[in-house]
Amino acid sequence: MDLPVIAVVGSQSAGKSSLIESISGIKLPRASGTCTRCPTECKLARSDKPWMCTVKLQFTTDAQGRPCKVRNVPFGPPISDKNEVEERIRRAQRAILNPSTDAKFFLGDGEMGDGEDESAVSFSKNTISLEISGEDVADLSFVDLPGLIVSTTNGASGDIELVRSLVSSYIKKPSCVILLTVTCETDFNNQGAHELIKEFDPKGERTVGVLTKPDLLQLGDEDFWIDLIRGKNVPLSNKWYCVKQPRPDEVKKGITWHDARANEETFFATRDPWASLPDEFQRQLRTANLTDRLSGILSDLIAARLPRIADELYALLQSTETLLRDLPPPPSQDPVGEVLHALTRFARDLGQRLQGTPDADGILQRMQGPQEEFKRAVRATAPNFQPSEREQACDGVGEPGFLVCEEGGAGDDSGMEGAAIYLDELPGNYPFVVKQMYIKQFLERWSVPTAMLFDEVYDILRDELERVIDAHFAQMGRGVAKNHVSMIMLDHIDQCKSRTRTMLDWLLSVERVPTTLNTHYYMDYRDKFLAFYRGSRAQNSRSDLARDLQSYAPPGPDEDASTFQDAVGRVVSGLSEMGIAARAEDIPKMLPPDPMESAIEIMASVRAYFQVAYKRFADMVPMAIDHEIVLGLEKGMEQALREGLMITSANAKEFCESLIEEPAIVRNRRADLQKKLERLHAASRELRTMKIT
Repeated sequence: MDLPVIAVVGSQSAGKSSLIESISGIKLPRASGTCTRCPTECKLARSDKPWMCTVKLQFTTDAQGRPCKVRNVPFGPPISDKNEVEERIRRAQRAILNPSTDAKFFLGDGEMGDGEDESAVSFSKNTISLEISGEDVADLSFVDLPGLIVSTTNGASGDIELVRSLVSSYIKKPSCVILLTVTCETDFNNQGAHELIKEFDPKGERTVGVLTKPDLLQLGDEDFWIDLIRGKNVPLSNKWYCVKQPRPDEVKKGITWHDARANEETFFATRDPWASLPDEFQRQLRTANLTDRLSGILSDLIAARLPRIADELYALLQSTETLLRDLPPPPSQDPVGEVLHALTRFARDLGQRLQGTPDADGILQRMQGPQEEFKRAVRATAPNFQPSEREQACDGVGEPGFLVCEEGGAGDDSGMEGAAIYLDELPGNYPFVVKQMYIKQFLERWSVPTAMLFDEVYDILRDELERVIDAHFAQMGRGVAKNHVSMIMLDHIDQCKSRTRTMLDWLLSVERVPTTLNTHYYMDYRDKFLAFYRGSRAQNSRSDLARDLQSYAPPGPDEDASTFQDAVGRVVSGLSEMGIAARAEDIPKMLPPDPMESAIEIMASVRAYFQVAYKRFADMVPMAIDHEIVLGLEKGMEQALREGLMITSANAKEFCESLIEEPAIVRNRRADLQKKLERLHAASRELRTMKIT
């Protein structure tokens, strides 16, 4: 959340640490090389209880400087003696700058130079957090940032940009009050902090200026600094202030905080040009006036941002609760009951899918395509009989019209794929074994499409089974439950697979013996094919005599008879002379019978039996697959799962606990989110209290 904060910003050696000391009442490290090298957050709160300081380390980056999960690590026990704070902060900063070493190491009695590792850094974005409370403590919170630098002595040029980036990350926030620290000891324009601040607060609306070391200003420069206080130079909405802190020699002698404030009062009351300022500007001098002003600014900013803070807090609560809900549910105190409940939901869901669902990608919907392809493949094994001799073969007779209508207009897609069989290629005596031979030929071709249909259905079931298992067990525990259920169900479906293959082999073997009790259906097809083959043969015959006789018409009264009509007339007259009454249309009956009639009858019989057997087989195979492995998958499934997961064994509880045991990463994530949620609820309660008061 973007909470209001005061950030203390200034160039290196601008007196920031002395200013912090004067506001907080604690001493900061001042030894060589231990200036502020990481953000130091101070949370001050007035309290009726004795003075107390708690030190924590807040890590937002890892040892390589990359963003990481935020960690707040207590650094030692609470401090009740102000004189111990300086050393604790020094050690805390050393721990921050040596991220690869356990922070606890720096709480020991070792020398401060000990414990540095190869990954030691000169500056860090990680933070030291001080929570200070007591009777003489002001209600104020601020963060002391490393001083801006323009050069380095160890060649680490990246530190310049690192510090600049660190400072910018704070002061760019609209809710940040910038406490700009400027020393009177150095020319104003040579101190780069103000230039950086103008990038983010160009109008000076969020900046409070503080002049330090007024006792060290150069003679002749007084007017410039006084004009800052008067608002004539570099005007700021929140004005410029001036404070006087103890000199280094006074600090070395151990000057107290109260003595330092008394010396400051004497300085501004007696030293010109400060003492000569009118009363309205006297309120911009001294640390106490600055502290009061900062408290007022922070309070006003908090009050103005309360509605937005409340909205942001509510949004954080909602998002945190959502993240908690998205996690798998925590393990139950009744592991056996939880596993049984999960198995029941799984079995119900899988059963509904096996029975059929309206989804476009349901099991039955996905099986329709392979089933239609199976039917077409079996139908394509029909014997390709041609009612003509090979030397008289033309383009073939194609599909009978009655079949095209009967098969729903299947057309060429379901036509016969086998080699053409002609009349003169059939054995000469046409015993029943001939029919058996042709029936056996198309039956032998049915095993391939049968196997293909079964394999496709099996793959669909395996895929759907894995999807359902994943949906019900993927988030249970560490994946152990999913693995066990997968193995049990794969073994179960393989048993169904074996039973189904046995059933399909039985159906194929039954069909190898040509028989049917549906004789009416068979005879109807036989008569239709017989008429079709005879008609096709007559149409394709090369003999013109039969065709001419069928189309014969006697000559009219005024017509001259053609040669053919004259011959027909003589035949009819000759028959009459022999005492045989005959007409011209009776002559075709006297022609010799078709020598291939017996072969045509075989063709019609075999083709009729194919229709009966094909329709029967095209129904029975999908029905057997559906019964044995689709619907059959449910049979014995729950028993197999209960036995495989040891639900009924003496060790059921221990085994089920191992199934639902959640991964450490999920457990830790839940704990972190619950802690965060508790903090957010606490903040929400505090916010409501603030609104009421």
